[in-house]
Amino acid sequence: MQRVAEQPTGVLVQLTGLCRAVGARFLCHGGSGHPWVLLPLVAVLAACSPDAPQAPPPPEVEVVTVKTGSIDNIIELPGRVQATRTAEVRARVTGIVARRLYEEGSDVKAGQPLFAIDPRELQASLGAVQAQLERAQANAANARQDFDRYRPLLKDQAISKQEFDAAVARMGAAEADVAQAQAQVDSAKLNLSYATVTAPISGRARRAEVTEGALVSAAEGTLLTVIEQTNPVFVNFSQSSSELLAIRRDIASGVLKIPAALGATRVELELEDGSTYAQTGRLDFLDLSFDQATGVSALRAEFPNPGSILLPGQFVRAKAFVGTRSDAVLIPQRAVTLGPRGGSVMVVNAESNAEARPVQLGDLRGSDWVVRSGLKPGEKVIVNGLQKVQPGAPVRIAGAKPAAAPAAAPAKAE
Repeated sequence: MQRVAEQPTGVLVQLTGLCRAVGARFLCHGGSGHPWVLLPLVAVLAACSPDAPQAPPPPEVEVVTVKTGSIDNIIELPGRVQATRTAEVRARVTGIVARRLYEEGSDVKAGQPLFAIDPRELQASLGAVQAQLERAQANAANARQDFDRYRPLLKDQAISKQEFDAAVARMGAAEADVAQAQAQVDSAKLNLSYATVTAPISGRARRAEVTEGALVSAAEGTLLTVIEQTNPVFVNFSQSSSELLAIRRDIASGVLKIPAALGATRVELELEDGSTYAQTGRLDFLDLSFDQATGVSALRAEFPNPGSILLPGQFVRAKAFVGTRSDAVLIPQRAVTLGPRGGSVMVVNAESNAEARPVQLGDLRGSDWVVRSGLKPGEKVIVNGLQKVQPGAPVRIAGAKPAAAPAAAPAKAE
């Protein structure tokens, strides 16, 4: 066998001559009457010809061996930025706006004056109730004097008990009138203080909703402006009931491990331009009920916002690091073919044939896809040479590379 392999040309010549001799001998012995008998000889001659085409070798491919490991369980959800505190500044007295005392869109402090309402009508009301208070105080003083005079006379029986009781009643009524007038004075002073509208909280004040000369009403609660506290800020997002059920199922099976404290869940933000927000937030609220209209549960994270980069109403994408998964599979992005029904990969089966395999993809981690289902540990996924591979056709593994198994030992080269 060694000599035949070293001299293929000579062997072919000898086999060709032998086939021709057999054919000629058959013709000389009357074989021409049965031409169908020559068909096997023609096939033998074609196989013995040195110019017969040879079958191409199987295509050479590179593979990675599927491994499982532990990775962060990341949940990506769209969200909206919300101010941690929002105060609507409304009119508490009726009057004409005299001046705006703040710069629109600027940061204000709690107690800072924002608007001035014409106080003259309120000052007049205060003067009227103060006069009533003075009259009530005078009547109370007179009633006190009568009581002081009648008390010793009652002991000497100079006056009747009925007259003394009437003096006591007049003194009590006068003192009640004083208390009522004092309350009216306090109310008038409070209304007068409302003529200067101040900021209830610290934050950024929006534009004014009224201008100088506008009539504002306490009964209608005319909106003057809105103040929002934007450091820190909240990011609200929601998750469907099916996804929450899957998370709970993974937690119960031990595949997913999450921290006990809700605040230990780290959250990152991706802004609308694709950049990543520099500050990291923490999950601080998880609703224990689902919205009946949408079937989702509300979640909220808190983020520091020192530079006011995040603004209320801004759209962001939140990445919540909810525990770690112990059965994660990562494969290179170039090994996955995306289609209308999802992703698929080519694996090398036990017979060294290529086999198309649909997979369920998770999120993209750098240059690797997270595969949720469709692959098992130990399977070989083709990463290079896919353009030469047909499903069901044999392939030859040139060299295996370790799959991007997170926190797992690298696969050995095939």
